[in-house]
Amino acid sequence: MTTTTTVLRRRLSSLPTPADFPRWAYEPKSYFKFEVIHQSKKSLARVGRIHTPHGTIDTPGFVAVATNAALKAVDFPKADGAGQQLCFANTYHLMLQPGTDIIREAGGIHKFTGRTDRPFITDSGGFQVFSLKYGSVKESLESQGELKRSTIKNKPHWRSGITGSNAVKVTEDHVIFKSYRDGSQIVLSPESSIQAQKDIGADIIIPLDELPPHHIDRDLLEESVERSHRWEARSLMEHLKDSRERQQAIFCVVHGGTDVELRTKSIEYLTALPWDGYAIGGSLGNGREELRELLDWMMSLLNVGERSSKCRHLLGIADLESVHHAVERGVDTCDSSYPTKLARCGTLMTRNGLIRIKQGKHAHSHSVKIDEDCDCATCTHYDRSYLCHLFKASEPVALQLAMVHNIHFMNKLMTRLRQKILNGEI
Repeated sequence: MTTTTTVLRRRLSSLPTPADFPRWAYEPKSYFKFEVIHQSKKSLARVGRIHTPHGTIDTPGFVAVATNAALKAVDFPKADGAGQQLCFANTYHLMLQPGTDIIREAGGIHKFTGRTDRPFITDSGGFQVFSLKYGSVKESLESQGELKRSTIKNKPHWRSGITGSNAVKVTEDHVIFKSYRDGSQIVLSPESSIQAQKDIGADIIIPLDELPPHHIDRDLLEESVERSHRWEARSLMEHLKDSRERQQAIFCVVHGGTDVELRTKSIEYLTALPWDGYAIGGSLGNGREELRELLDWMMSLLNVGERSSKCRHLLGIADLESVHHAVERGVDTCDSSYPTKLARCGTLMTRNGLIRIKQGKHAHSHSVKIDEDCDCATCTHYDRSYLCHLFKASEPVALQLAMVHNIHFMNKLMTRLRQKILNGEI
């Protein structure tokens, strides 16, 4: 046994144990259920359903990111009409605007948005907070883990001085940061994050965790994983105080970067506690290949015994190549702003690859659909030539039409993948 392993086990022994949580927390919930309909014999892929108080989620499924409880450039009825089931809202942003008290007064996020028959998931706010310190994932990777000021030049409503190495202070009890809107100091703890998410009222919530950069010293990564475990256990304790009355599910977040030992220990500790599902978070590697390697060995650990009965969510990843591999490895849901960001830049998704609709060659594509196999509202009514014109003329409706198409494409993709699993092709 290595010295590192000995030290890690000693530290983990001070964490709450399964016996520290009430027995009823380990029992099935009447308001939340994940069922596996079909398990592939060819891979770890599976078809399932998640039942929530506000609707069912077919899995594998794509989760659209609605940062401010809104999708960019398209309203929920149109997105839902394009097949969207679960949407991901960000606690950090909703705390700052409009404030979780406003959403609570409205009766929760479903009544606030008018989306009462489809489910929501919220994060803890941790990802956005630590992005203030390390920059975006792209910036963090490019800087090789060195702390730096993340850019705010494209965010005119952001206050200066709220990003960089001194922008976020982490203690054992909480994390302190500044609002990007007015510069005020905000304290976020595991308990306050859970309370914020209860005010928001999503069907699935996430505990507070720490997100270190990919390029980080191994000892610092170990400390971060341990802190995340302590914060997540505190979050779970807070959640269970009224979870049955609130009828919300909570997923843990497995950490450890690409380190096999730390990631394995994270799985072993967290899956022993009464979570309703497992989210795969932290640093997922420096690009698609490292993510692929991580999922190749890690997902089999989540397919053992009782662990296989819980749904698995991949945080922040939904590019096409990664989605296919993740589904083969047994991921049930994945969220990302990738498809919707593509749409807003005029890049449309098709079964034959990406189309950059602003390119001049599309100006003469009369009666040519974006994708011949697509039956979305955009493809039903408009051709490439008209979409090219709308984008070049900077017409706002262009964004809406592109968003509807890409959201529809992602949901149709997941439908096809589910059918392939059922057919024994995956």
